[in-house]
Amino acid sequence: MIKEACVESILEALTAEKEGADRIELCENLAVGGTTPSYGTIKYCKKYLNIPFFAMIRPRGGNFVYSKKELEIMKEDIKVCKLLGADGVVFGLLDENNQVDVNNTKMLVELAKPMQVTYHKAFDEVADPEAEMEKLIECGVDRILTSGTKPTALEGEDILNKLLIKGDGRIKLVIAGRVTEENLEHVKQTIPATEFHGRRIVFNPDNQ
Repeated sequence: MIKEACVESILEALTAEKEGADRIELCENLAVGGTTPSYGTIKYCKKYLNIPFFAMIRPRGGNFVYSKKELEIMKEDIKVCKLLGADGVVFGLLDENNQVDVNNTKMLVELAKPMQVTYHKAFDEVADPEAEMEKLIECGVDRILTSGTKPTALEGEDILNKLLIKGDGRIKLVIAGRVTEENLEHVKQTIPATEFHGRRIVFNPDNQ
């Protein structure tokens, strides 16, 4: 079982590693759902962490429909992550119909190689998650971070379990949505995935 801790600083990343995280999702500005961390933060996470970390690629808060200029920024940030040795990147692009932006997703996936790519919770805004998952498989995405289009993983249980069956090893699901160290075992028994994600999955950063 992979426990991925969502953090917004190198100190939180180091604490999460110490407390048993298997992987880090590195962000800034979690108050708006997370944006791209700084060059320095990525560089020093690579230097000091002993576990893999994936960097968020998101130029702003708000929706997931990006302009050409924003896409250029995302491309440059992916190049920086590759240069600095990040293990993966995390992004999510939708079109104006709240469907996966296939062309630009595929373009960013190709640019990111050989880094891993997670498509983040923009996925939870789509109307037909099974159909959109197939698009992401075609794009070459490695994993989807999702709560099954619901506010919490447990509320999205039925959809998540259907996605696990339909994905059938072709793409990984990272189960998110109020997954904490207190309820992780229950969530895992309810949704038999192999990867789980949370802000409080190994420790509570509010207590730091």
